[in-house]
Amino acid sequence: MITENTHKRVSFYTLGCKLNFAETSTIIRKFTDCGYTKVEFDEPSDIVVVNTCSVTQLADKKCRQIISKANRLSPNAIIAIIGCYSQLKPDEIAQIEGVDLVLGTNDKFNIINFIEEIGSRTDKNPIVSSCDIDNVESFNSSFSLLDRTRSFLKIQDGCDYHCTYCTIPLARGGSRNNSIEKSVAEAHKIAEAGIKEIVLTGVNIGDFGRSTGETFFELIQQLDKVEGIDRYRISSIEPNLLTDQIIQFVASSRSFMPHFHIPLQSGNNEVLSLMSRRYKREVFENRVNTIMSIMPHACVGADVIVGFPGETDEFFDEALIFLKKLEISYLHVFSYSERRNTKAILLPGKVSPKDKHKRSKILSELSDNKRDMFYTKHINQSFNVLFESAQTKGQMYGFTENYIKVETKYDKTLINKCINAKLTNLLPSGNVGIEIAC
Repeated sequence: MITENTHKRVSFYTLGCKLNFAETSTIIRKFTDCGYTKVEFDEPSDIVVVNTCSVTQLADKKCRQIISKANRLSPNAIIAIIGCYSQLKPDEIAQIEGVDLVLGTNDKFNIINFIEEIGSRTDKNPIVSSCDIDNVESFNSSFSLLDRTRSFLKIQDGCDYHCTYCTIPLARGGSRNNSIEKSVAEAHKIAEAGIKEIVLTGVNIGDFGRSTGETFFELIQQLDKVEGIDRYRISSIEPNLLTDQIIQFVASSRSFMPHFHIPLQSGNNEVLSLMSRRYKREVFENRVNTIMSIMPHACVGADVIVGFPGETDEFFDEALIFLKKLEISYLHVFSYSERRNTKAILLPGKVSPKDKHKRSKILSELSDNKRDMFYTKHINQSFNVLFESAQTKGQMYGFTENYIKVETKYDKTLINKCINAKLTNLLPSGNVGIEIAC
């Protein structure tokens, strides 16, 4: 445990979505502002904070593995667990060897107070402070500054949709959001840090404004005016909330990129109904067609779940045909995972693990093919590439406006700069080679 003689070294491990990364970054700043020293996760620490995801059983398993690793790396550290897993299953986590603190949605941003309480205690029973998720009303502002190129800006939290497979409303509560004024102020802070790109994040960002009487469209209009931010990306937006007005604005805006990620979940209407999604596949198809008619170079990604209860072979085949004809650029494919306290767990028509794996492989291959086709379509065209600091074996990477990942020889002077480059060829890595204009 921590004593007054330690340097109060704290390390972090984040699982899950961009929203978690934004929140972890904010919590890191709270620690460093209080005099703690951040170290890497694989270094000895006095405190280890694990920000968890619980979207699948695999995510829960990963969390337990990270806790075990933290025990090996820092056997005397305080181990604190926050995030969705800790909200949904606090007592289960508290039974894991080495865990000292389990905080739910209400308390994770007050973690330092709990850490200091643990440091002054003599008993070793873990502190568990979860919350009544129905009473979560506050919005905790968050944005990441961990990457010199890109920041995740949290504009919204929670969800009111209650899809039958999803535990997010149970883990994060109802939909709520920051005000436009505060979101714009945080974008200015990000710009002052020298970051060029902001990814707007949340659970259901198209629902922005529910708690402030504003709209997502009004928000992006104001963000577009922030000087110093060259690029915005909309991380994920429900098809029924992606309006023509938003699409038209992105097409003509100064800084919003022609890149949309739209959750589909299934290309079969019967399965969408079982999921309690708020649209039919025709709505999704219309959104994609509208985007491509206005921005034919746009990148459009989609989330798809395979193996949902009631997804017969016929329904999957129908969905596959639908996906093949859609002009989308890539898929994020997930195998359905049963989650406690969801309606889907009671549905008939369970799909075997073997069939889930088979269907996932088919759609993953389709995604690879669609991405290659999208990349190849833009070979010999020029785009502005924002280069990142990460490098692998002497190569560095960047993204075009429409989210094509490029690769070139590492050059430190390119980091965090938008450089005009010609796309030349599809590389064995799956990325695109470039030729930088002199």
